[in-house]
Amino acid sequence: MMQKDGVVTIPALVDLHVHFREPGFSYKETIRTGSMAARAAGYSDVFTMPNLNPVPDCLENLKVQTDIIARDAVIGVHPYAAITHGQRGAGELVDFEALAPHVAGFSDDGRGVQSEDLMREAMVRCKAVDRVIVAHCEVDSLLRGGYIHEGQYALEHQHKGICSESEWKEIERDIRLVKETGCRFHICHISTKESVQLIREAKREGLPVTCETGPHYLLLTDMDLREDGCWKMNPPLRAAADRDALIEGIIDGTIDAIATDHAPHSAEEKSRGLAKSAFGIVGLETAFPLMYTYFVKKNIISMERLIELMSLAPRRIMRMGEPQSFVKMNLDKHYIIDPAQFISLGKATPFAGWEVYGQPVWD
Repeated sequence: MMQKDGVVTIPALVDLHVHFREPGFSYKETIRTGSMAARAAGYSDVFTMPNLNPVPDCLENLKVQTDIIARDAVIGVHPYAAITHGQRGAGELVDFEALAPHVAGFSDDGRGVQSEDLMREAMVRCKAVDRVIVAHCEVDSLLRGGYIHEGQYALEHQHKGICSESEWKEIERDIRLVKETGCRFHICHISTKESVQLIREAKREGLPVTCETGPHYLLLTDMDLREDGCWKMNPPLRAAADRDALIEGIIDGTIDAIATDHAPHSAEEKSRGLAKSAFGIVGLETAFPLMYTYFVKKNIISMERLIELMSLAPRRIMRMGEPQSFVKMNLDKHYIIDPAQFISLGKATPFAGWEVYGQPVWD
């Protein structure tokens, strides 16, 4: 890290968890607009989730996506294949051996793999091809129609809640399966204090388990919610005790990476309130300034730790080698987050109007 006149040169950022929506949902985002937004925010590489149409669950379907990437991406865009056919979290597993040479890993993001036997088999087959499972951990039977955290805000405003157990219970199961199989296992967007503790214990045992969280889970709680779709994501914003445990996790190294779960939707899809809006917010263009402003400038973590969380650790998890790209960040640049200025087609963020520091400098 080199610094001069408020401008620091750092390894380019890497996001392990984005949704670029193409093929299938290009009205929400395209590979071109998503990758342009990422580049403008200081990212050199991103990893895309498979909830697309067609789902990348076979070589033919994957090629539809990789052809667009080859044509339109302005940074490194690395796809995950699905774990199950149709990305249903159930049914038949994909052909891991055929897909492995062409993907970064396997994920059914958006739903958890519900069957323990199916996840065990997925881990065995994934380990055999030396790839990582990138897991959305969620027990369907515990969701009960919920759409925000099952906490004080839901109670006060008569909303259906999602219990914390729906996340950590599947993490608990999958860590046990990692112990059986030895599969490399990365846990997406953790949001609960129980998840942090389970992962901390797994790391103490030396298991090949890594995890990520997002800036929104570190900066907001369910009591910050508003009756607006810009505040709806999955997993939901949790209680203050969960946020505090996540912060402790980024300080002590339990949490490996900051990922955005950049999930753009159309304005109409996010205009239906908390109950009926689509799950997901955008995050690529706000992640670094939010983390720098509210964690580094406040001396909660060091700049070196932020670089670890947003660049170096993601590279290690995906075995990318040493950084080849660097970005200049003007740490003195002060501005207000304005979604209208986003390059991303998605504009839904709970951080509109927040004051931040830190912006890439482009020669």
